[in-house]
Amino acid sequence: MPHFQYVDHPDALADTLQNQGRVGVDTEFMRESTYYSQLCLVQISTRDAIYCVDPLTNQGQAAFWESLFEHEWVVHSARQDIEVVYQTAGAMPSSIFDTQVAAALLGHPPQVGYAALVKTLFDVDMDKSHTRADWSKRPLRDAYLEYAAEDVEHLLPAADRLGEELDRLGRLAWAQEDSAAMLDPALYVTEDVQAVDRLKGARNLRGRKRAIAARLAAWREAEAITRNRPRQWILRDNVLMEMVFSTPANHRQLETIEGMPPKVAARSGKALLDAVAGASADEHDYTPPGPPDEGQKALLKEMQARVAACARDLGIAAETVASKRELSAVIISGSRDSRVFRGWRGELIGDELQQLL
Repeated sequence: MPHFQYVDHPDALADTLQNQGRVGVDTEFMRESTYYSQLCLVQISTRDAIYCVDPLTNQGQAAFWESLFEHEWVVHSARQDIEVVYQTAGAMPSSIFDTQVAAALLGHPPQVGYAALVKTLFDVDMDKSHTRADWSKRPLRDAYLEYAAEDVEHLLPAADRLGEELDRLGRLAWAQEDSAAMLDPALYVTEDVQAVDRLKGARNLRGRKRAIAARLAAWREAEAITRNRPRQWILRDNVLMEMVFSTPANHRQLETIEGMPPKVAARSGKALLDAVAGASADEHDYTPPGPPDEGQKALLKEMQARVAACARDLGIAAETVASKRELSAVIISGSRDSRVFRGWRGELIGDELQQLL
């Protein structure tokens, strides 16, 4: 097991981190009962030490975060880690190097797990026995901390090895480009107006029903954020959809909706009824996406073939270049804003795909 230092005074680590270059970073968090993920532990590896930092302490943390953000982070599958840090500290590191992204550009499976990558690179078997641990409980068990420390023990050596091979192949800039894309704050901002897209069953609605669904979903999103509780704890998807189709006009009708919690009807009934009553058919200029026509199917197939050929030449998975979902979105929307047309992908295959379009 790796040697590590447990830090419950985060600011005390700030000066130590000042002298470091790259640092490996991982996080442990909980989200089962909250809207926002609760950051419970930050693991940091330097070239000669590992630290398990407690963010739940009431000790100072501002200097710690300021110092940590100055460094390039090496992270594996960074998106969730960046999200929970951004929500907690309100900022992001200056740059990151994602070892999952880097590995995919060398021919490893696109979603390769950290343990699998460590096994491949270093022939080390990692302990995965505490994936279900409750990281919010204090004090943390020694076994949990050892497990957490191991998650950053191999990050810097892995980045070194992957970076050397990428540089040899002329792909290091590709990994840096794809890693940097995960530092876009827009990826981690949730807006009420987008809430309807997360309401199961609303995708094919149109007219007034779409407007009702959008208003109800926005209400639930705001409630979930305010109370910091999961959306489904506020009101389940099937209950919202039942309201969309039954359009209750008074409290009695609202209370008879299957699955409607009496407490919600009593506390939020007026807001829900107002959302239904206030929705109008011309509120949303929205047409549900229809099935692709034969021309679009043929175009998608040709685009996938071109991407697959490009990927074979590179020795990587086709979805690392462009996934079927990305290509379908390009065809349906006609947008040229996709990453398929930018950066290294644009140089390799983007112009070719644009000509097909």
